[in-house]
Amino acid sequence: MTGFARAEGAAGGTSWIVEVKSVNGRALDLRTRQPSGFDAIEALARAEVNRLIRRGNVTLNLTVNRTAAAAPLRLNREFLAQVLELAREIEGAGAAPPRIDALLSVRGVIDTGEETEQPEERAELEAAIGKTVTQAILALASARAAEGARLHAVLTGHLDEIASLTEAAASTAALQPATLRDKLKTQVQALLDAVPALPEERLAQEAALLIAKADVQEELDRLRAHIAQARDMLAEGAAVGRRLDFLCQEFNREANTLCSKSADVELTRIGLSLKATIEQFREQVQNIE
Repeated sequence: MTGFARAEGAAGGTSWIVEVKSVNGRALDLRTRQPSGFDAIEALARAEVNRLIRRGNVTLNLTVNRTAAAAPLRLNREFLAQVLELAREIEGAGAAPPRIDALLSVRGVIDTGEETEQPEERAELEAAIGKTVTQAILALASARAAEGARLHAVLTGHLDEIASLTEAAASTAALQPATLRDKLKTQVQALLDAVPALPEERLAQEAALLIAKADVQEELDRLRAHIAQARDMLAEGAAVGRRLDFLCQEFNREANTLCSKSADVELTRIGLSLKATIEQFREQVQNIE
């Protein structure tokens, strides 16, 4: 199931943005991207996602910005002196003299003030960001629920069509008792009139095969049972995507058997329409949790 949410926050001269999105997936997979030093946010996000989401590929991005007022730039002169001393040694070996921008880009030369942050301040910041992460994930879950409500109507429509085609198959002239009886009588008579005559054992086997192939009542009964089960699952309002995915396989199995047994053009046409509708139902099932 797809969805997107965004939440922002700010405290003590630091601002942050949390973006979280999800796309369809057979299982639950979370990937997070956050600045260095904020690894604790991943554990919080994973716990919230596992609590609220059961299926899909979820990506969470955290962006943190510190204002200049909160973290004034300072030159670490002692560290810069060490870097310059090393640069002079390298320059003595024939290297070009270092450029100022290259020196300033060396990690530790410019002190942003983050290194002097107190543990209490850091804990408060992470707690505030954690609340925003939770807010974003809750908004994502809400968006997914709204999409699920729309898909519920679509899936119900497909089930109604499957049910209608199942009853249409049961009502075809080819499955009426009189028609079945006449067809079997003709086929059995053809076996009796075969030249050379079939042995009685072979004749019994062929007759049993014809009778079994003409009877699709078992497939129709199972289709009705699957339809009822799918409706019950949709009515649960829980995470039923995987179970419905498995049920689609059962739908397909019965529809394939119905088509393979059919010796009537109309029944075959209904069976093919049934398979097409089941496939549409299966595609939408991939979108739900």
